[in-house]
Amino acid sequence: MYMSIVDEKLQIQFTWKEQLLAVRCQKIWEIPLAHIEQVTITKPQSNWKDLRAPGTFIPGVIKAGTYYTNRGKEFWYTDKQTNYLTIELKDESYKRIILTIDNNESWQQKLTHS
Repeated sequence: MYMSIVDEKLQIQFTWKEQLLAVRCQKIWEIPLAHIEQVTITKPQSNWKDLRAPGTFIPGVIKAGTYYTNRGKEFWYTDKQTNYLTIELKDESYKRIILTIDNNESWQQKLTHS
């Protein structure tokens, strides 16, 4: 996964493998920075009641795809790493995007100060 900020939008670009595991059709996801409400790096809440549709889940290995939770519709792409980046959104179909990325603290700062 590759992330960048272009023209006041966060761009998340997925590899073909990530697209396959998350069952996500589009390769590049663009989110206006104005739609980002909050960014955190703490471990997000996850529940066995979360409904995955569609996506991939292997306990302790990967959680990828769209999940319907009591918090709303969420997109997860996390692996066994613990460097989480949770992006809370407004005016988007997803309420939250939860990722694991190597430079999560740097991205938290970039997205919070944009």
